[in-house]
Amino acid sequence: MAIERTMNFFEFALQNERLRLLSTGALWWPKAGTLVVSDLHFGKSERVARRSGQMLPPYETRDTLARLDADVLATKPQRVICLGDSFDDDAAREGLGIAEKLWIARMQAGRDWVWITGNHDPALHDLGGRSRPELSVGPLVFRHITTRSPGEISGHYHPKARLVLRGRSVSRPCCLYDGTHAILPAYGTYTGGLDWLNPALRSLMAEDACAILTGQRPCAVPVPQGARA
Repeated sequence: MAIERTMNFFEFALQNERLRLLSTGALWWPKAGTLVVSDLHFGKSERVARRSGQMLPPYETRDTLARLDADVLATKPQRVICLGDSFDDDAAREGLGIAEKLWIARMQAGRDWVWITGNHDPALHDLGGRSRPELSVGPLVFRHITTRSPGEISGHYHPKARLVLRGRSVSRPCCLYDGTHAILPAYGTYTGGLDWLNPALRSLMAEDACAILTGQRPCAVPVPQGARA
């Protein structure tokens, strides 16, 4: 797998297309002018409070929007694809504030904005853009949950890698990639993560899979083969 490391993104090839995982966990496809994010989970703090009574600082939607806005400004995409679970549930979508709706509308202006249907959110018809169960663009296909198809980019699992470096445990959201398909990390602020060695993820990736870790300097590490199911 040919992969190139730079200061603020990690570049890899899928179906002969050069893709860049940004430090934020967004995916940038320069040739197609396409920015991809997964699992925004807007409104999670409100949903957690509503269902469990646990109070989280209610700022995650704006924090997620601010990071997305910065990635949009940096890449100036013609197309933005949100890979499902953009909202934590229907009530979270209905409770989105006017300021946040206007923020989304401003980012959508002049570009093709695609909401992929997730398991947390139905088709979105009232927030601009267009809604699709999946989207094919050239040799790549974008959907929420992987089917392990060649050229597929998906989300849903919120992969996170945990490493021990110099005696310290380091945990970062990551993109899992095996040369055939890629599973993006969750982009939302309160999304958490599923360990990269969890059987649900291990069974989806080939033996040569790697994890591209997010952070100030994205980097790739092999997924430990001895831990596979």
